[in-house]
Amino acid sequence: MRGPFRIEGFAIACLDGAIADATGLMPHALKLEADQRFFEKALDGAAVVVHGRMSHEGQPNSPKRRRLLLTRAIKALARHSNDANTRLWNPGGASLEEACAAVGCRAGRVAVLGGPEAYGHFLEIGYDSFYLSRAEKVRLPGGLPIFPRGRRAGWRHEKVLAGAGLKAGEPRRLGKDVSLVEWRREG
Repeated sequence: MRGPFRIEGFAIACLDGAIADATGLMPHALKLEADQRFFEKALDGAAVVVHGRMSHEGQPNSPKRRRLLLTRAIKALARHSNDANTRLWNPGGASLEEACAAVGCRAGRVAVLGGPEAYGHFLEIGYDSFYLSRAEKVRLPGGLPIFPRGRRAGWRHEKVLAGAGLKAGEPRRLGKDVSLVEWRREG
């Protein structure tokens, strides 16, 4: 745990490691039913959900979730214009603890949903677990990698996760065309 928070990342990547197309949008080909069920169940147990402006989730319980939307457009923290459960958060101006407190959360699971900058920010804080699903029949040439470091040639997400002190568990099958590996902090 990081302070009073357990930090968990959630991503689904295609065969070539991308989580979104070149425009930053997640294509429907990555929205696999078995992964979506796993994802929704995990988010239902989260104290707060964190993501960037291009990432989102659209399950039935989504509007009820406390949410932090990462942005550099503000100095520290601000109310979202049309969602009482969401705060805009610039990590350069407010700590994770301050941001979570702004949505009424003082402890619990923080679910990080992406994109690359959000995943990269929490890589520096330290993940307790990172759930990496793999869409086994999808390719997105030129797509966005999970982590900003992945933009450099040779930086695969597995190398980034291992370099952050996480160890891969055994792969498990979620559905016909999707598998899942939980990367956990050792110790």
